Amino acid sequence: MSTIEVNNLLAQMRQMTAQVRPAETAFKAAPAVGQAGQPDFSALLKQSIASVGQTQMEAGRMAASFERGDAGADLGRTMIAMQKADLSLRSMVTVRNKLVDAYKDIMNMPV
Repeated sequence: MSTIEVNNLLAQMRQMTAQVRPAETAFKAAPAVGQAGQPDFSALLKQSIASVGQTQMEAGRMAASFERGDAGADLGRTMIAMQKADLSLRSMVTVRNKLVDAYKDIMNMPV
């Protein structure tokens, strides 16, 4: 995997993360910066995984609230939250699969 492909992958992850998060929390945390001013990949990955987990938990809470018949539960917002959680999880699985493929390619390179 070349540097350009990695940067493209990171840009796509950032774009998906910004779309999944509500607008008010999208810019709260600045990305971690490495030694040369480059974003720290591990911190970005951890942040993305935490965001996916948070989205999943929020969708679960909204679904449980709707199932209980709580007064403020809205079917439309619940379904949108569930779809966002599903999309973020699928995106994270896709990124994981790409990283595993890249790792396998690197490990199979002749020395």
